Amino acid sequence: MLSVQNKLPTQQVPTCSWCGKDIAPSGRGRPRKYCKQACRQRAYEQRNSVSGTTIPVNAVIMTPERADELRDSLFELRCAAEDIATAVDEGENAREVTALCTELVELARRIEKLRS
Repeated sequence: MLSVQNKLPTQQVPTCSWCGKDIAPSGRGRPRKYCKQACRQRAYEQRNSVSGTTIPVNAVIMTPERADELRDSLFELRCAAEDIATAVDEGENAREVTALCTELVELARRIEKLRS
């Protein structure tokens, strides 16, 4: 049976609600939702259909190139998960499985940032 050491959860860095980039904490007042004014403006325009489009509020807009990158990243994520399953099936030690799990989590965190 594999034993994985319990780790304290790392504090999440806030990300921009529009582009997904990390936002440096300001330390005072409400936490920021956007990394810059342009992102705040784009979010406002999408919410209020200011630009005259019929884009739904919950739409995610990305270029075809970014969609391809996302598809490739998801394939990479699946391969990393399969590597973990193979390592467990082959009886790899806990240290090796832990390293593979860490890699999987980091990959998932990068993929979470859809608009970056």
